[in-house]
Amino acid sequence: MKPKFVIARFQHETNTFSPIPTPLTAFHPLWGEAAYRDQENARTAMGAFIHLAKEVGAEIITPVCAFSNPSATVQADAYQTVCKHILDAIKLGCDAILLDLHGAMVADGAVDGEGSLLERIRQIAPNTPIAVALDLHANVTPKMVKNCNVMVSFKTYPHIDMYETGLHAGQLLLDLIAQKIQPAIVYRQLPLLSHTLRSNTQQGAMKLAVEAAQAMEKRTGVLAISILAGFSLADFHDTGMSVIVITDQLQDPKAVLANQLADELQTLILHHADGFVYASIPTRKSLENATALAKNAGHGPILLLDHSDNVMSGGSCDTTDILEAALSFGLSNLAVGPITDPQTVQQLISIGLNQVTTIELGNKSGWTYRGQVKPPFKLQGKMIAISDGRVLVTGPIFTGSTLQMGASVLFETEHAHIVISSERVEPYDLGVMTSLGIQLENKSFVLLKSRMYCRPVFLPLSKGFVECDSDQGGPSSSNYRWFEFKQIRRPIYPLDLTALPN
Repeated sequence: MKPKFVIARFQHETNTFSPIPTPLTAFHPLWGEAAYRDQENARTAMGAFIHLAKEVGAEIITPVCAFSNPSATVQADAYQTVCKHILDAIKLGCDAILLDLHGAMVADGAVDGEGSLLERIRQIAPNTPIAVALDLHANVTPKMVKNCNVMVSFKTYPHIDMYETGLHAGQLLLDLIAQKIQPAIVYRQLPLLSHTLRSNTQQGAMKLAVEAAQAMEKRTGVLAISILAGFSLADFHDTGMSVIVITDQLQDPKAVLANQLADELQTLILHHADGFVYASIPTRKSLENATALAKNAGHGPILLLDHSDNVMSGGSCDTTDILEAALSFGLSNLAVGPITDPQTVQQLISIGLNQVTTIELGNKSGWTYRGQVKPPFKLQGKMIAISDGRVLVTGPIFTGSTLQMGASVLFETEHAHIVISSERVEPYDLGVMTSLGIQLENKSFVLLKSRMYCRPVFLPLSKGFVECDSDQGGPSSSNYRWFEFKQIRRPIYPLDLTALPN
């Protein structure tokens, strides 16, 4: 008889400060066979799980594939609906459960979104082996660790190892089922609230920590080690950095090695705690730096990365602070966007191509600056291109998927070409601009609402980049003083300088 595997994807990185709601429709859920078809060849952890299950001849049950861009707390109906589909599939009986989760979901009625789901699964299937693949920015909780057999996270940011992480976690589960290993999970929660811009695995303290973990993974008896940066804009108790070490109890019967390595990594990370803290600089200084870079020899634009309103951190994608500042500063020949404003898109489509008009762009999502609503940004120009907003992603992030901007237009002003979209999107493919006719290589500056995901595709075409944070804050600002943390455990560094051991 074929073994039966339940494989599902349910991902959301919750920014509890975001003005963007998260109903069920935000997840674009695919059920049953549709979920299988979507993920069968995807470069995701779920895609890897399906690949492994097919290799061993398992019967594959895919109750759901549900992914939403980061936004506010997940609405109760959305959370319960997706959970029910997963739980109902497991109730029918299965031999293995493989879940592609994010690890930083906060839902109405379930502040520990993934932990609550795993706990409910364990109540239904107390002896069924469970493997979980996590995002590097997971806020790992004790409940999550307690209710699974294998837990492995990405080791890259930008995240280009989603599929490989799924292979890692899935193969460990197969080895467990075959009784080749007996995983023991050791977990450390650190008193450290890292900044997303300091979780780049190609530099600094995060690179040091991940490389140490990779070296430790080569030791006999070590099955997997994950360094979790956490996602700091989820205001709940367990937000922050953590470490997971999995060893084989057949070789490490009392988890002595697991605890030793976890302690070593915790000490290393806390010793370099300041390397996980990011200090935003004033917007004007960022633009001065960009101007200086533009004078350097070489071909290509300077990237202006607006991380105060980053979609993949829960940004609204419609604030205009950095655009306004760039134009006031005198920058010209800019490519900008996508800025999300469906009202303006429809206004321009109704007016038609090449008709000079004035628009009121952005600042309509509900984000407030310490209680103050900012008016839209008035601009004069003309729409010179229209698109359905469908972009086939060429990689290396979400390779082969279709990026959906919704109806989108290119608005031309005296100093800028602005992509205006109907849907929030992260610019992880050049097509967000080139599909509307922008020739990036001929631009002086490219303003993107992105922290990291844009870099693998836009950096090779540029001659430098500058990180820009709004002086007025934003839904995904790197300046913690704009956010009122109420639920997070205290003390925690850098909110509390006393949080670190002497």
